[in-house]
Amino acid sequence: MASVKFQENLINLQSNLLNFAYMLTSNRDDAYDLLQDTTIKALDNEDKYAEGTNFKGWVFTIMRNIFINNYRRTVRSATVVDTTDNLYLLNLGQECGAESPEESYGAQEITKAINEFPEEYRIPFSMHVAGYKYNEIAEHTGLPLGTIKSRIFTARKKLQERFSDYR
Repeated sequence: MASVKFQENLINLQSNLLNFAYMLTSNRDDAYDLLQDTTIKALDNEDKYAEGTNFKGWVFTIMRNIFINNYRRTVRSATVVDTTDNLYLLNLGQECGAESPEESYGAQEITKAINEFPEEYRIPFSMHVAGYKYNEIAEHTGLPLGTIKSRIFTARKKLQERFSDYR
């Protein structure tokens, strides 16, 4: 692809790329950074673009891969490695100290709210929170998978509405 045409196509995609970046990052500044990184990488790798392939898909794949790599780098850098002699730090929680009364009260209130749900919502939601997968919950309850997903979604929405003032 001629360099000018390549650049024109890239410029024409900027608004779509920004929307996609915002969807990935949920932050305006991070979205602009991701857009800039993607544009630079696309321009640097113009020679790798094969004529006749989907240009838009190629650029969006670059953006997605940059986002994934940045996310993995962030997770890796947040990992704490315990280098003490007796691995003392390994047994400490993220927040050392006792649970605050506010946290305890909030957990009790949330549990109470969940227990007030009708059984048709309480059982699937409780199983989901406990770590069961949707298909396992559907199999256990004998209900269709879509029904399980809908009930869990509805239960979550009810909790969000009830505790909207906690934010």
